[in-house]
Amino acid sequence: MDPRLTSMNSGAMGPAGGALGLNEGSSTLPQAVAPAESDPAAAAYKKKASEAAVKFESFFIGHMLKQMRSSTKELAGDDSIYKDTINSDMLDMADNMVADQMANQRAFGIADAILRQLMPPAPAPAVTAPLQKISPKT
Repeated sequence: MDPRLTSMNSGAMGPAGGALGLNEGSSTLPQAVAPAESDPAAAAYKKKASEAAVKFESFFIGHMLKQMRSSTKELAGDDSIYKDTINSDMLDMADNMVADQMANQRAFGIADAILRQLMPPAPAPAVTAPLQKISPKT
């Protein structure tokens, strides 16, 4: 039998096992690249990641508000106050301030979703009570 076929059929090492970074004794995927929580670099990484995630959420909300205002201008009638471009700069600044405030409150959850991807998962708490085996009813 070909040795390549036997290594592909053993344990966690499947056809894509080597490409996923799995070794024969492990069945878990590699962890995130974030540093461990114990060192000061971890706190700096977490702070920078949080700031970047909030800024991205602010950008996303600001862009959404800008598109909404643009759609309102397009749909408005010719004599509508929404067609007036006199205060458009001030409205853009106000939209950006609203976007920043909403992002700081994490209103949309975009920053939280980004942080879940960037930060390593918290260790699972230990199970104190033994699990009971459930037998199927026949």
